[in-house]
Amino acid sequence: MSWVSLLKRLVPPAIRYRLDWLLRPLWALPRGVLILLGERPRGKTPHIFYGHGKIPNPEDQTYGGMVKFQHMQEEFPNSPSGFNILYMVSSRMPYGGQQIAWFARKKGARVVWNQNGVAYPGWYGPGWERINAPMARIHTEADYVFYQSEFCRRSAEQFLGERRERWEILHNAVDTQVFTPSGADPAPGSMVMLLGGTQYQWYRLESALQTLARLRQQGGNARLLVTGRLCWISDEAGTARQAHELIGRLGLDADVQFLGTYTQTNAPSIFRQAHLLIHTKVNDPCPGLVVEAMACGLPVVYSHSGGVPELVGEEAGVGVPGELNWERDVPPDPDALAQAVLKVMERRDAYSKAARQRAVDRFDLKPWMERHRQVFDAVLR
Repeated sequence: MSWVSLLKRLVPPAIRYRLDWLLRPLWALPRGVLILLGERPRGKTPHIFYGHGKIPNPEDQTYGGMVKFQHMQEEFPNSPSGFNILYMVSSRMPYGGQQIAWFARKKGARVVWNQNGVAYPGWYGPGWERINAPMARIHTEADYVFYQSEFCRRSAEQFLGERRERWEILHNAVDTQVFTPSGADPAPGSMVMLLGGTQYQWYRLESALQTLARLRQQGGNARLLVTGRLCWISDEAGTARQAHELIGRLGLDADVQFLGTYTQTNAPSIFRQAHLLIHTKVNDPCPGLVVEAMACGLPVVYSHSGGVPELVGEEAGVGVPGELNWERDVPPDPDALAQAVLKVMERRDAYSKAARQRAVDRFDLKPWMERHRQVFDAVLR
């Protein structure tokens, strides 16, 4: 366990927020010295540093921005000292990222920033301003900004400040040669829903369970697969107990399966076990989970909020009305979700083909990678 993780576990939040501002510059200092001492590459060939000393292998468990780095380092290997471009993603910004960006600029490197979501009161709670502050500085000073969705751009404009030049919207990508449909019905005669990702918000699981209960009450032979850790509070035994208490009250003991955490290597096999993805997160900026599911032929039933409508469109799934409320997250209505599931299942083959085609046409990894190369070349000129 790193000392940063230990700090988060042992120090109360009110004190940790104050210590955090003192410790970030100190933590970044050794990395900054290595950056300044490292030889800057000559010429205009991109040499990229992702802000992290080591990028996990695909066989390692990771999520979010780190998955992008896993893809990118195959073409642009991570160069912690000898680099000319610092490329960071807001959802996996390294501890002390603002200071690392400062050292990188002093070295003469360019900074390319990939902006995902922002912290806001309804999602993060107290301290959301401190989360946004370092992002706002990098967002303003970066040489180029990728926004993962139009929703990400609008959120950044509201909470980080307006950026007037050198930016574009580039949605998350998926390797459509790896994430592919199964070619067979995973469970004939039933409806298998997948709640993917990590369950760090209770309402996401609760909404899916309530939806499953509505479907069972209507006579549907429905099941729910749940991936990831249950971690909406620090006591994971407590989260498991809370989840199973609700499952018991709803009479769903035989209808819910917890699959645990998974890696990018075994992710496709997880998707192929389900008929559709039920994505209950509100205001999700641009979830890679959704494009991965679509690439595997899974239609998406979701809260029509955040950046997800940009990913799914009109043909690859069904959204239920969602409320843009920065003060509190408003979960999607389980009755509306259940009706959306039934609508998708009535024409699942058509939705499945549309989801796969949309992923191939719009979110394939190769053009996404090529666009990064073009931008890297442009900022080095």
